[in-house]
Amino acid sequence: MSTSVVSIINSSIFIFTGFPGLEEYYPWFSIPFSSIYAMVFLGNSMVLYVIRTEPSLHQPMFYFLALLATTDLCMGLSTVHTVLGILWGLSQKIDLDICIAQTYFVHGLSCTESGVLLAMAFDRFTAICNPLRYTSILTNNRIIYLMVAILMRSALSILPVIIRLKFFDYCHPHILSHSFCLHQDLLRLACSDIRFNSFYALALVICTLLLDAVLILISYVFILYTVLAIASQEERFKSLKTCVSHICAVLVFYIPIIGLTMVHRFGKHLSPLVQVLMGNVYVLFPPLMNPIIYSVKTQQIRSRLKTWFSLKM
Repeated sequence: MSTSVVSIINSSIFIFTGFPGLEEYYPWFSIPFSSIYAMVFLGNSMVLYVIRTEPSLHQPMFYFLALLATTDLCMGLSTVHTVLGILWGLSQKIDLDICIAQTYFVHGLSCTESGVLLAMAFDRFTAICNPLRYTSILTNNRIIYLMVAILMRSALSILPVIIRLKFFDYCHPHILSHSFCLHQDLLRLACSDIRFNSFYALALVICTLLLDAVLILISYVFILYTVLAIASQEERFKSLKTCVSHICAVLVFYIPIIGLTMVHRFGKHLSPLVQVLMGNVYVLFPPLMNPIIYSVKTQQIRSRLKTWFSLKM
């Protein structure tokens, strides 16, 4: 083993693979990635601004949307420095403590987004299946409690595995297979007993992401049952139309997660570049698409943005 490899193993510095095989194209890759991050920050900031300044949007669904936009903003902030740092040629190294912190935020924010999407599904379920009690069920206090519960679940549930990462021995070469830190990536480099982290992480995925997805699906089964019982076809269409944005947001969130999981589990024969690209889709696609989805599908947001841009021009 070379002296350089030994020194990397014995240090707390980890090296990002980046985009293997495409190093000479990094200056060109930096252009679309920089544009995507700019759109993530601008799009979600605009959604937050419109919700804050438009009184007609001060209602439960848009409070949840504001939390979703905040989560997407934080996801972009948690990965932008390593992804663009690689593409701009600034650094492909990261300290273990910073890497663990990034792991915490990436996985914690994913859990938060899943919880917010479940809360939005409950909002749609209540609005369509129990409209007369909507305002009495989703009061401001209950919305606050629900948001706090979502944030606390995300912040606390992943702490046990994150804390243990700090005390592992990393005796394999400190080469990370993505352009940001992930829990499964660090486990692959550890020589300590990782069984607790592996089982806990699996249980956490089942109890959060998978359970949330099942509950969202069940809520839409009840919604569909209620909508089909409406006599007027126009009213059916109107009711379902209020769910389109949320359904799109759910698909935008879960499809990249399923794709990344399939690549990690069954894609050992695939090029490392595929894993890197899927990882970036996982963290960037939902924050990029959610503002577009809700700006296009929500009349109040669309009208406010049109008015705002017309005044600026």
